[in-house]
Amino acid sequence: MESSATSTIAESLTRAIVEHKLLPGTKLGEQKLADHFGVSRTLVRQALFQLSQNRLVTLEPARGAFVATPSVEEAKQVFGVRLMLETAMTRSFVQQVKPAQIKALKAHIQAEKKAMERNDVGQRTELLGDFHVVMAELMGNAVLAQMLGDLISRCALITLMYQSTTAAEHSHEEHEAIVQALADRDEETAVRLMQQHLQHVEEGLTFDRDMPTSDLSMALSSVTS
Repeated sequence: MESSATSTIAESLTRAIVEHKLLPGTKLGEQKLADHFGVSRTLVRQALFQLSQNRLVTLEPARGAFVATPSVEEAKQVFGVRLMLETAMTRSFVQQVKPAQIKALKAHIQAEKKAMERNDVGQRTELLGDFHVVMAELMGNAVLAQMLGDLISRCALITLMYQSTTAAEHSHEEHEAIVQALADRDEETAVRLMQQHLQHVEEGLTFDRDMPTSDLSMALSSVTS
């Protein structure tokens, strides 16, 4: 029961970060979180520790927990790792692609499109990131899916801090092109499109922005209700 409560807290905080509702630098007060979730501070502390392991939260002695604020160097390293992983993943995907996998990816892209039509920023952001995790899951590689999930959560913080313009529509179109290349079993095109897609996201970052701030209660109210 306790581990379930801890997971719920960790998942709610992660979702708030991924959906850009909980901003870098936000103080995560233990008592405030305990009151919000109706649990003990011990369970909150466990959840915050989990998130610190994933680099989503920074624990500072005598100051408490804060949503992480990735440095410029860390941002570049995260995208570098994603580029390496997802280049290899795309090659492997093409080599074993099945019609059911393409059907699942196209369904995901439709969900992205509907979220954009509704102007649902949170859902859109989550779905655009999940596209990459879904590819790994469809390959049956749970380890890769978990690694990408962690990296994409960190990317959500990075894009929130450094993205200069919203490039959601462009990302969606690039996903469509990637899926078409996968369906065509065109390995080189699929790999090139994936590499360009990740490079475009990184190129859209501006590393001299001021750090945003947010309110904890407001951010969580929309993801835990």
